[in-house]
Amino acid sequence: MNPTLQQAARQLRLSGLLTSLDLRLQEAQTHQLPHAQFLELILQDELNVRRQRLLDKRRKLASFRDCKSLENFDWSFNPGIGRQQFYDLAAGQFIRQRRDVLLIGPPGLGKSHLAQAIGLHAIQAGFSVLYRSIFELVRELQAEASPADLDRCLARHLKPDLLIIDDMGLKTLPPKAGEILLEIILRRYENHATLMTSNRPIEEWGQLLNDAPAATAILDRFLHHAEIIQMTGRSYRLHEAVNHANKNKPSPAKPNEPPTAGAAS
Repeated sequence: MNPTLQQAARQLRLSGLLTSLDLRLQEAQTHQLPHAQFLELILQDELNVRRQRLLDKRRKLASFRDCKSLENFDWSFNPGIGRQQFYDLAAGQFIRQRRDVLLIGPPGLGKSHLAQAIGLHAIQAGFSVLYRSIFELVRELQAEASPADLDRCLARHLKPDLLIIDDMGLKTLPPKAGEILLEIILRRYENHATLMTSNRPIEEWGQLLNDAPAATAILDRFLHHAEIIQMTGRSYRLHEAVNHANKNKPSPAKPNEPPTAGAAS
């Protein structure tokens, strides 16, 4: 590669172009590409690299617990879970419309998997996403010592196009958790989309939050434009645990089985 060209590309921060330039130059010479086509190819290489870096950065900032996708979800295990409904959500229209989504059902149905998969698809569509369990969210906001720190922490939860709040209902939340969640929901209401998962019926949220008035206010805003998806079926985790136990269970000895050759009498 021409050193002057290489230096100019570095100064312009065209690292993606630099990666593929030698190959593109050989391709241009071999196929006698027109100048405009060659320029289009190397600029597209740069754009592809930048887009991939942006996706990687957004995935990191989202802080997913696991890297899940809709493609590796076992739709056949619980046929009652509507595949098309979740692919429609993954298209991101509810995010554009700044609406909310609630996935509700007993543990083990794959709510966390599906929520994170929707978040991953949203990132690929160009949206910013933040994933938090309800316990992480409350702990982070309660830990901030000064008003300025609290404002910065709140901003991290208010800014994303999609905020995913997972694991509502696993256990009773600490004091003032209702006030914290209410603050998030009120300030995101009709400004950005929020997706929540819950293992418990919404009628029990007042008990979970130890704050019935806050729970009522949260549900009033959150459910106003929300799509509620009630999920039912068998637990994946319990199914996998039973299968694992059965695989590791020793086979019963056959009656009157003769001793193997060389065995001690």
